[in-house]
Amino acid sequence: MADTTKYTPISTTTTPPNNFHKLDFKNLFSILKTKTTITLAYTFMLIFIAFTLFLAFSPSSTTTISPTPTFSTSQFSSIFSYFFPNTTTSLTLNTTNPLHPIQNTTSLTRSTNATSQSQSPLPIPTTNTTLIPQTQPSTVTNHTSISDETNSNHTTKNATLQGHPPLTPHQNLTSNSSLKGVDLNNYTASLAKKKNNGKSKYTEFMESLMNCDFFHGEWVKDDSYPLYKPGSCSIIDEQFNCIRNGRPDKDFQKYKWKPKACTLPRLDGHKLLDLLRGKRLVFVGDSLNRNMWESLICILKNSVKDKKNVYEANGRVHFRGEASYSFVFKDYNFSVELFVSPFLVQEWEMPDKNGTKKETLRLDLVGRSSDQYKDADIIVFNTGHWWTHDKTSKGKDYYQEGSHVYDEMNVLEAFRRAITTWGRWVDTNVNPSKSLVLFRGYSASHFSGGQWNSGGQCDHETAPIDNEKYLTEYPPKMRVLEKVLKYMKTPVSYLNITRMTDFRKDGHPSIYRKQNLSPEERKSPLRYQDCSHWCLPGVPDAWNEILYAEILMREFRNQNQQKGHR
Repeated sequence: MADTTKYTPISTTTTPPNNFHKLDFKNLFSILKTKTTITLAYTFMLIFIAFTLFLAFSPSSTTTISPTPTFSTSQFSSIFSYFFPNTTTSLTLNTTNPLHPIQNTTSLTRSTNATSQSQSPLPIPTTNTTLIPQTQPSTVTNHTSISDETNSNHTTKNATLQGHPPLTPHQNLTSNSSLKGVDLNNYTASLAKKKNNGKSKYTEFMESLMNCDFFHGEWVKDDSYPLYKPGSCSIIDEQFNCIRNGRPDKDFQKYKWKPKACTLPRLDGHKLLDLLRGKRLVFVGDSLNRNMWESLICILKNSVKDKKNVYEANGRVHFRGEASYSFVFKDYNFSVELFVSPFLVQEWEMPDKNGTKKETLRLDLVGRSSDQYKDADIIVFNTGHWWTHDKTSKGKDYYQEGSHVYDEMNVLEAFRRAITTWGRWVDTNVNPSKSLVLFRGYSASHFSGGQWNSGGQCDHETAPIDNEKYLTEYPPKMRVLEKVLKYMKTPVSYLNITRMTDFRKDGHPSIYRKQNLSPEERKSPLRYQDCSHWCLPGVPDAWNEILYAEILMREFRNQNQQKGHR
């Protein structure tokens, strides 16, 4: 009915008989033509649908197959791009504008060669680039963060932007065990990470050090120690040169300190010298800091090719009795110095009633040499042992502030005031952006049967303590120190060596503190023993390994800060 209405001539005039057959033929032809067109249209549509289904369910050799077969939106995108190539969004690298900013990012990662939808895709630009911006961290779930410790990773990321063909993931990459867990849509980033593994491991190592308590650990036997051969360092004072003085056992030299939560790096003298090039490293304190100072000089001197270029600035060969010493490493324009200040505050003299002078300790004044080292690059302070002597322990008519000498003062209170004076001086005079400040804590003594001046002994000790229950109580003075450090403005690294040294009852010179004994010492050699200081090589070498770790961490932080400001 519709066809008849459509193709019947609209006319009120009667058609002449001689034209009737002509008109009927035209109408018949029009009807046949219309049916043919419709048939062809339906046929074309059926073919189109069949072809579409074929493409959808028959991926090409370059199509990434998702572990879960799903009808992804990206499959329709590929089909659409097949028929309409001029309207698709291509994700090939644009080498003409590699730093184009991200605009209108989408959460769907697409590629002409990979049609799987990423589970945790990186944001991608709608322009023709897959560049991951260098200032943004990776958000891919299966990737660990790429270290920013070197620009080599940035170079790798941009390698495909400098005329090189883009890195395209291939079908057989999923079988490569080295790429397990790597999103193939981000293979370039994974390759950058892979090439950067060395630095990444270094970064992880440094972060482990920064999160580690160096002083909670144990001594472990290591035959690769000591760090320098006994007898190879001529600058060691007779007081510390136990092997030369006849000590027969050697095992005390073969221990290294191992923290529970990390591994300290073995002190690399060559690397440390490079880090200290053009700098000043200063020790300030008592004879235990001299012990540590001599240890470091021996370690570093052992790493220098021309040992003639290592010398004491004033030509001294003995290091007791003077106010300061300085060893120069000429090839590195570096010096390691010692300033003797056993209390960190000034020893003083006041007129006595009978016209003589009496010794006092000025709790309100730092040591006289402080102006000489306030600008040093690294300063290691210590005090402690001299506060155990009779005069300081009793505190009678000894402690002074201003012109007032106290009749009596508790030694802990005097120590608190002295350390507070030192802390205020550091906050006022030391620039923390230039100088690394450290405070080495109290080194344990092991006198048995008396003290240093009353027959205390340790000569029979040949092995460390192996059970913590035999360690002594933590010194109250160090708790006072910790409180002062807590409220200082200047960051101070606290080398809390008390516990680690408490294990080492075997490491002291004991009777091997000198070669030539006095007549009185010959009569009773066991009565005169040194159970406070340490043989070298020995325990202070481990303190310097911790100092080395502190210097490495500071260098690591400085490098990160500099990169952050670029």
